Amino acid sequence: MTTTTEQLSATTLLRFATAGSVDDGKSTLVGRLLHDSKSVLADQLEAVEHASRNRGQEAPDLALLTDGLRAEREQGITIDVAYRYFATPRRRFILADTPGHVQYTRNMVTGASTAELAVVLVDARNGVVEQTRRHAAVAALLRVPHVVLAVNKMDLVDYAEPVFAAIAEEFTAYAASLGVPEITAIPISALAGDNVVEPSAHMDWYGGPTVLEHLETVPVSHDLTACHARFPVQYVIRPQTAEHPDYRGYAGQIAAGAFRVGEAVTVLPSGRTSTISAIDALGESVDIAWAPQSVTLRLADDIDISRGDLIAPSGDAPATTQDVEATVCHVADQPLRVGHRVLLKHTTRTVKAIVKDIPSRLTLDDLSQHPAPGQLVANDIGRVVVRTAEPLALDAYADSRRTGSFLLIDPADGTTLSAGMAGASFAATATKDAEAADDDAEWDF
Repeated sequence: MTTTTEQLSATTLLRFATAGSVDDGKSTLVGRLLHDSKSVLADQLEAVEHASRNRGQEAPDLALLTDGLRAEREQGITIDVAYRYFATPRRRFILADTPGHVQYTRNMVTGASTAELAVVLVDARNGVVEQTRRHAAVAALLRVPHVVLAVNKMDLVDYAEPVFAAIAEEFTAYAASLGVPEITAIPISALAGDNVVEPSAHMDWYGGPTVLEHLETVPVSHDLTACHARFPVQYVIRPQTAEHPDYRGYAGQIAAGAFRVGEAVTVLPSGRTSTISAIDALGESVDIAWAPQSVTLRLADDIDISRGDLIAPSGDAPATTQDVEATVCHVADQPLRVGHRVLLKHTTRTVKAIVKDIPSRLTLDDLSQHPAPGQLVANDIGRVVVRTAEPLALDAYADSRRTGSFLLIDPADGTTLSAGMAGASFAATATKDAEAADDDAEWDF
């Protein structure tokens, strides 16, 4: 008989994030998912029931399963990103429950940055609001492959199909214009449990999957092994012992793609070339390794390689540059201004840099651009031009979320200032659609 561990090891992993406006029911949906999929321990449920009774509630408030901070429970809101891990026989999940307030947009960016799917909640009574559009735009900027529109609180609109259809049509048109490749709309009631884990008895007009069924079956299309092969060097292993007098290995985690023994590679930013002579994984030599394995590469030639260098196939090596044009989400309370000296951290490499220009700030409500804002404040998203002191081997974020992203850091205290995505803003399809609809529109702001 197959053990639980063996079952889980055979299932795939899905990272997904929830988003939506304030009081749309994100934490309640997460709590309902955990509760109805039997992923809540007895003592956790007892603690939630106790806390709910203390607040004068007869039924357990399932939102308390994720809202763990005291300030969150006192105000009945989500402030920080809450990560939850659960599994069903069909798939394992890492869930990021993100806040809905405008001032916590940066937290939504954090939760969705590694997500393969985003669940955007909408209150059926309010429809698509400003924050709904903002979160859809953030998901598009972060290249989240799948978006689920969960039209919540259907019980409060008498489970009316026309209400759901109108909201789904409006949101789908907006998200598609941004270049979101796949949008699935599901009518739910997180409080009552309709279409979350079990099909609803009140919406026989809906024939699609429940939220959990969709999460279990959606294809995880962001396959790191299909991306350009990239290996950021984290550590140089040179034991110089009697047993290993000449051993020189370069350790790290493969960020994307696969590497093979005998493959010609280029070391960046130096541009020196060599051949992979051996790959060590878990103390054994292997012929091939792929993302996200942590391995040690050995090369045929002795080359000056250190932490921060990038090893890539010679036929598919990224170009190096000192002028980085990117979209950034500013996450710090202190503004980012033109002329600021910063540190830019890309994979394992950190270099000095200066902000040369901030061409525009994006207004997520209507996707218009505010030219030459001069600075970005907390939660702003805008275009920046950064000049680095040393060359960087950056991919476009559209090609690789792992090697196309970076952080801007305050050199004085190490505070993260901005999260960056190199290259164009939205997907190319969005740009073409927008130009077709309006010749004056400029989506690559």
